[in-house]
Amino acid sequence: MPAYRFVAALLALALSGSALADTTSADTTSADARFTALYEREWAWRQQQYPQFATYVGNHERDGELGHVDEASQLRRLKDLEAFQRELGTIPAAELSAARQVDYAIYREQLANAIGGIRVRSYLLPMTSDSSFYADLIQMPESHPFATRRDYDNYLARLAAIPAYFDEHIALLRQGVRIGMTLPQVVLQGRDGPLRGIAESKDIATNPFYAPFAKFPPAIAAEEAAALRRDGEKVIRDKVVPAYAKLLKYFTGEYVPKARATLGAYALPDGKAYYQQQIREYTTVDLTPEQIHEIGLKEVARIRAEMEAVMKDAKFDGDFAAFLAFLRSDPQFYAKTPRELLMHASYIAKRIDGELPKYFGVLPRLPYGVAPVPAAIAPYYTSGRYSPAPAGGKGAGFYWVNTWKLEARPLYALPALTLHEAVPGHHLQGALAAEQGEQPPFRRYSYISAFGEGWALYAEHLGVEMGIYETPYEQFGRLTYEMWRACRLVIDTGIHAKGWTRDQALALLRDNSALSEHEITTEVDRYISWPGQALSYKLGELRIRELRAKAERELGPRFDLRAFHDAVLSLGSVPLPLLDQRVEQFIRETKAAP
Repeated sequence: MPAYRFVAALLALALSGSALADTTSADTTSADARFTALYEREWAWRQQQYPQFATYVGNHERDGELGHVDEASQLRRLKDLEAFQRELGTIPAAELSAARQVDYAIYREQLANAIGGIRVRSYLLPMTSDSSFYADLIQMPESHPFATRRDYDNYLARLAAIPAYFDEHIALLRQGVRIGMTLPQVVLQGRDGPLRGIAESKDIATNPFYAPFAKFPPAIAAEEAAALRRDGEKVIRDKVVPAYAKLLKYFTGEYVPKARATLGAYALPDGKAYYQQQIREYTTVDLTPEQIHEIGLKEVARIRAEMEAVMKDAKFDGDFAAFLAFLRSDPQFYAKTPRELLMHASYIAKRIDGELPKYFGVLPRLPYGVAPVPAAIAPYYTSGRYSPAPAGGKGAGFYWVNTWKLEARPLYALPALTLHEAVPGHHLQGALAAEQGEQPPFRRYSYISAFGEGWALYAEHLGVEMGIYETPYEQFGRLTYEMWRACRLVIDTGIHAKGWTRDQALALLRDNSALSEHEITTEVDRYISWPGQALSYKLGELRIRELRAKAERELGPRFDLRAFHDAVLSLGSVPLPLLDQRVEQFIRETKAAP
């Protein structure tokens, strides 16, 4: 799915009082109706502004467009969003029904984060070290419908729109160069790979954009298919390949040479405000970089002690550094073929599936598959990721496993990765959220990183109770992943607010985890290029574990883990302060039950 910063905006709760409390107003109809009318208008506007997102959520009216990203369009969006925000402010939250108060709290912060992102000009940074507007487009054949002739005509129109779409991005990148708002030069080396893959391709039949023309649905007759195939070859040859070639020339000839030599967000124009906005957006809480840094240091020390204990359980004869070297190099820990790695991941996923009913009362209907990370992006991608299903019920979610550079993908880390990306992590949480049809679409299709990533990291720890980790090495793999997320708190704030160097960041991960050198490098570059996002994992997980401990403490023998998990997931993706209130409600209701 292409990046959609607005809908994926990471929310915070700004309402005073309890958003979950029952309203005492005798008449909530007017306030509820006004709020519903507002968000429905804005939702329609949102899809009009972002055609690719509209396709993803099942609205196919603009499937033939890519939309606009130029600065004039960004400023018009800002004006419209501010108008929506002003109108929202006239609706008395206290007069809303209880359910609408929750919606209001989430929606209010969606608007605030979308406005904040435009105000700090985040649109001048339309890529990170592992994702980009040009690499995202390569996945378009997987998200676009191909059932009818109209679907193919829309796809052809979208392909033809790529040159103008790229030109608008080039203009933004040039403006970023002029004011010093670029990605750091150090993280851009080699990131032209997806561009070269298209720009320098000689055989149209192997071009990823051509895939829909290799096989047609039954509704397309043979003669019609032949014509569409010719049209596809022409638009890819005459429009797509030249657009990628032009962007490649600009990227390597101008953008990379002129990109900034500094690393931290504080070095950007108005960088302190930019980084604080990123922290608020991704964590949904008000913490300073200094506070987060200290939390990270404490977690690193705690997890390191647990890792030392597991190393002893493995009966390794050597010190910690030698154990890390052993884990990174011994052939027993690495698959020999991509298929073998996928088979291991699939087996672990099915083992977890069999345990889920013991820990969850409500499970999603949507299945998920296991697949390799697409080859075009694999060299700079993470070890795995969850790819959500498009709306419409005609596709599954997918747990992507990176099969590129097998010597960097240890088998002992696969259980933690699978728990995080598949179940009970991202797939279970995301599918349940999407299946809660009574929720407004701005909630069902939003993703709050502090909750989503916090839940997925909590799922890794839940794997201990589920019995998923079978050896000390797999336990160490889990702790390596937890250490990885703790180090993010230290590295992200160190780089973006405290003047850390790249070498300092690399050393922290290298000395405290069994991550491969390739993973360490790609991860640090990700944190450098994507300020704030890496903070959401550990801060979210810590909050969920704290809330569980509180519920266990206050409920004693009445605590039911399945019911707790169902309560945590019942609202979909929410800001952490709203999750606090949901768990408080769960505790009150459990105590009051006969």
